[in-house]
Amino acid sequence: MELIKLIIDDFKTIKRNDPALKSNFELFFNYPGVWALFFYRISHALYSRGLRFLPRFISALGQFLTTVDIHPGAKIGKGVFIDHASGVVIGETAEVGNNVLIYQQVTLGGVSLSKGKRHPTIEDGVTIGAGAKVLGNIVVGKDAKIGANSVVIKDVPSECTAVGVPAHIAKRVDNKEPLRHNIMPDIEKDLFKYLIDRIELLEDAIEKGTIDKKREKELEEKHKDYIKSMTKD
Repeated sequence: MELIKLIIDDFKTIKRNDPALKSNFELFFNYPGVWALFFYRISHALYSRGLRFLPRFISALGQFLTTVDIHPGAKIGKGVFIDHASGVVIGETAEVGNNVLIYQQVTLGGVSLSKGKRHPTIEDGVTIGAGAKVLGNIVVGKDAKIGANSVVIKDVPSECTAVGVPAHIAKRVDNKEPLRHNIMPDIEKDLFKYLIDRIELLEDAIEKGTIDKKREKELEEKHKDYIKSMTKD
């Protein structure tokens, strides 16, 4: 019964999250993401009971039909929405929490051949933009956002964003609406703004013969935050 409830909830999730959906007919024939989860739910239930060949066969069939590769050993929570779905890969030891939004071409992959946990953990409410690669045994915290085409290889704290290659961490989520994944911090823009402000401060100091200590302190704090985001483990 729990398996059936999960499958039904997967179909309901599409209705709640996709404004493009116009009818149940579309839901059944135009949404490979929900069918990828359907095959995953069945294969995972069998895999959890110790079976190996049959779950992998069902998984391979789902991949052939949907172009989504989800290992039956992965753990995926409720309310997960794989939008457009094409090319999504979720590895064996990956863990995906509740109400996670995943766009096309996303990879939750491993970077090690060792046994044990080698794929990422995605906590509740995370949004992962199109083409993003989240690699290794790392944690993406609750309500975090991953920018499109970013490559994430270190932990992302809760309610933070990760953008770039390799991804750098910003301290905030600019917009908590899950579908608004286009609103992301611009790391390079922040750096250029800091440099411009620093030049203006120095020019003003040369002209007046003294430096504005308050502005200088504010810029130093911005610089420290930027460096921290670039070097945080």
